[in-house]
Amino acid sequence: MFNIRTRRAALAAAAVTASAALVLTGCSGGSEPAATYDPDEEVTLNLAFWGNDVRADLYDQAIAAFNEEYPNITVNSSFLGFPEFWEKRQTEAAGGGLPDVMQFDYSYLRQYSENGLLLDLEPYLGNIIDTEPLSEQILGIGVVNGETTGIPTSTNAWGMFTNPVLLEQAGVEDFAGGSWEDYNDWMAEVTEASGGEVYGGTDWTGRIQNFEIQQRAGGDDLFTDEGEPNFTEEDLAAFWEQGDSIREDGTVISQQELEEIYPVSGFDAAKTASELTWDNFGAGYLGNLGEGYTELGLIAPPVTEEGAKDLYLKPSMLHSIAATTDHPEAAATLVNFLVNSPEAGAIFGTNRGLPASETMLEGAELDPLGEQIRAYEESISDRLGDAPPVPIVGYGTLEEKFRQLGTELGFGTLTVDEAVSQFFSEMDVVLNQ
Repeated sequence: MFNIRTRRAALAAAAVTASAALVLTGCSGGSEPAATYDPDEEVTLNLAFWGNDVRADLYDQAIAAFNEEYPNITVNSSFLGFPEFWEKRQTEAAGGGLPDVMQFDYSYLRQYSENGLLLDLEPYLGNIIDTEPLSEQILGIGVVNGETTGIPTSTNAWGMFTNPVLLEQAGVEDFAGGSWEDYNDWMAEVTEASGGEVYGGTDWTGRIQNFEIQQRAGGDDLFTDEGEPNFTEEDLAAFWEQGDSIREDGTVISQQELEEIYPVSGFDAAKTASELTWDNFGAGYLGNLGEGYTELGLIAPPVTEEGAKDLYLKPSMLHSIAATTDHPEAAATLVNFLVNSPEAGAIFGTNRGLPASETMLEGAELDPLGEQIRAYEESISDRLGDAPPVPIVGYGTLEEKFRQLGTELGFGTLTVDEAVSQFFSEMDVVLNQ
């Protein structure tokens, strides 16, 4: 096998984001592709992914295993850091030269799909790409405007991490579940029991995902299938007002203290006993907490409305194929191996997140944290609904604006009404750019 791994130096400037001014132009994937692959055809594919040397070595191992079954497909792989990866793809997209197969991020899927840059995988589903190990929910994640342009490799879900060491020191039991008001009360109990040395948590109204799951509990995603906002100024004001009391009475860690320990979070620094975030953040937390912290609690977020399907599985990443590939059948064969094979599961483990495919998951040897995430995602099955529409172009900009406004609310430099006005102004710019 001739396997090239291209290492590129980090670029000096910040990466061009999905909402940058670059206009992407695509072309069609050609005539209707065949649903089978010719094993005698000699093919060379380019595979691109983001990551580090550890992930690159895992991809090398996976390519070697792939070549044992498909010796006629040469795979040339390259990788970059996340920002540099997307700057490179933007440049390639403008010139019509995307790699055949790409590791893909959910936040860019709509932009590249709507510009005709990604191959519709529908003709390969159920034949070259095995769909039996993938649930309908998982497959639906990669659909944009009726076309399947990405297959998730792995999933994560919104959850709550807790710190058992800090809770034991405070003499408080883990959060037993309940409403957002119950969670606020529990945080206050932790803060009081620790004498203010540890806080029960952080102001959860600073995260757009918590707003999202409250909206989903009422039956609405944040945005419609057409990319229009599905919430009002009154909805957002009511959400942010839920944080007024916990910000003012010292229940949660102050914004000033968070600024002093930045870039780590209060949970990373063992200053808070809980954190609402994606369930694949556990390894990073344990790494930052360091010696003396060997495990974390992982439980469901507070409940807005009993019986609501407020949570969903989000892809940690996907695999997509360029619309310009000369070898769509071979590319689909590689995607199927990377997404479904037990061999890929054994090689990657949870490096790319908890495997989305049952067959890949069967091949993976999960570490204790991986098993915990698996058990957690099984435990919330009754709250899992369909994933929301693929993020709008510029969603990352709105998510960051939401975080910044949450910070200013924490400092008391903005009122809720002022924050709502600024967010809707920013959203208007993003939606009409």
